[in-house]
Parts: sequence; structure tokens; C-alpha cells
Amino acid sequence: MDAGALRDAFAHHVWATIRLIDACAELEPARLETTAPGTYGSIIDTLRHLVAADASYLAVTSGEPIPLLDEERMDLADLRAEMERHGAGWMQLLDRDPDPAAIFVRRRDDGSETHAPLGIRLAQVLHHGSDHRSQICTALTTLGVEPPAIDVWDYGRAHGRIVDLPPSA
Repeated sequence: MDAGALRDAFAHHVWATIRLIDACAELEPARLETTAPGTYGSIIDTLRHLVAADASYLAVTSGEPIPLLDEERMDLADLRAEMERHGAGWMQLLDRDPDPAAIFVRRRDDGSETHAPLGIRLAQVLHHGSDHRSQICTALTTLGVEPPAIDVWDYGRAHGRIVDLPPSA
């Protein structure tokens, strides 16, 4: 697999999550409990779930032990620090140029297992993050808070990966 092609996708995933955490840090604590119909849960619970799941995905795909995160007690600063660590972890994984067909197994405490190729697991990481970030943005909107610009184009412009040129005369 040309893992280099995924670097922007994973860098965006981490960047967008951190930007959203930073935007939520400006909220009063009670507003972090805001929910919106059709979403995972409150803003803080969704952020905790997103980051904890990301830790699990990274552990399974990297072969590292799953870190023990106290998901219920993590505050925004903890979530941000954890997501920053994930950024380095995802890049290390991609630097190894892993085989997208390699099967990775997630074993759960109840004895169940999920066997899936790396390509599917990586796609799930990106989908999961995007889905929950979108839910948090919906909840912010219900509060009258403008969500941060976090789409891939925003990432590309912020990191000099996209150049917009005006029309030629």
C-alpha cells in the first residue's frame, strides 16, 4: 500500500478533532452536556467516545497494547493530549507502509473477536471520526455556536497543501 497517500487523510483526522476540542474548550462546562437528536450523546461524551475509539483502533492496527483510558473522567485537556499522541502514532503506522490486506484481530473482554483487513480498519477510523465530529458540530449549532472550519479543504489550506488562485485577467 502506498501509505503516503493516507498521510493527509490521517493528519486531517487528528487536526480536525483537535480543532473541535479547542472550540469546545471555549464553552461553559454545562454546555458540554448539550445533546442533539440523532447524535451519539452529549458533546463531551461524543468527544470522549471518539478519542477512546481512536485509541482502540490505533492499538489494534499498530499492535501496541490498548491504553487504559478513563473515558468517563477525561476532560478536554486530556482528550487533546491523547489525540496529539494519536497523530504521532498514526504517522508511525503509515511510515511502516503496512499491507492493506493484512488481517488484524480485535479481541474483546467477552471473548468475541473481529477479524478485518487493515484497509477496512483504516477506513473505519476516518469514517468514525468524521461522523462524530459532524454530530458535535450539529450540537454546537443548536447552541448558536459556529463550529470551527474542519473539513479537508480547510486542513489543506491551513497546511499549505492547497493553493487557491484568483481568475486570470
